[in-house]
Amino acid sequence: MGSIPRGGWEVRKGEAGYPDSLLDLARPPEVLYGRGDPSSLAGPCLSIVGSRRATPYGEAIAEMAARVAADAGVTVVSGGAMGCDRAAGIAALRAGGRTVVVSGCGADVVYPSTSRDVYEGAVASGGAVVSVERWGTGPRRWAFPKRNALIAALSKVLVVTEAGVRSGTLSTAEAATELGRTVYAIPGSVFSPGSAGTNRLIADGARVIPDEQSLSVALSLDYGAAALVGPDARSAPGPVMSALLATPLRPDELAARMGESVLTVLKTLTDFEARGHVERLPDGRYAPTRGYLTGERRA
Repeated sequence: MGSIPRGGWEVRKGEAGYPDSLLDLARPPEVLYGRGDPSSLAGPCLSIVGSRRATPYGEAIAEMAARVAADAGVTVVSGGAMGCDRAAGIAALRAGGRTVVVSGCGADVVYPSTSRDVYEGAVASGGAVVSVERWGTGPRRWAFPKRNALIAALSKVLVVTEAGVRSGTLSTAEAATELGRTVYAIPGSVFSPGSAGTNRLIADGARVIPDEQSLSVALSLDYGAAALVGPDARSAPGPVMSALLATPLRPDELAARMGESVLTVLKTLTDFEARGHVERLPDGRYAPTRGYLTGERRA
């Protein structure tokens, strides 16, 4: 075993500081490697997972869930990956909360490099980066199922923000169910492949979270701590935003649904894009921005 890097720590099963929640695993890790504050693992913790190739909707949901958890004094646990994981970690930090990154690599390795701000922020803000892999271990495919099980075990509740039908996110949800954890799922459009797995979890019995206020109430019930969340102050979306909230669309598809000319729709989309309400996806479809969905900009 390599030497412990500066700022790192190791805790073995049976020692003080080893999270009791990990003992629920069929094979609890013998050693947990970490950086930051190990006491952040003692809870209360809420795990938030979702797609790496997240849509603006998925990232906005991850941010909302993390913000509500942070406001309630609950530590956010995620995998630190791009997409929903990174969005959750950053949102928790911005809300003044703590986050724990569960890495599939060594706890001293930042992967992916685009999530460095989450890793460094977790350690700096009283959270932690933890792993069951030895120091210096790089990314290996077989390590990530173990990482997913750890994410599920560390918290009493797992929030699934956005997931396809075949994904590591769903494997985390399966692990949480097997461990007797509560699974929250955020519904998405029935036309969105990115929400197909999440919607399936709801059909199979996951607790549906339809809005921010419902999430705050659910956390109050499960953790005994609540953030005050008022009703959404945004005005009702117009026909263009209503259509795009249901599913991303290309301008010609949107024009056909609305019975308008493509030119008229393009003018509206250009205006909304300038105002930060919509963004053009790589495949040419338009979707509401993360800022619009989280209320950073008002309609």
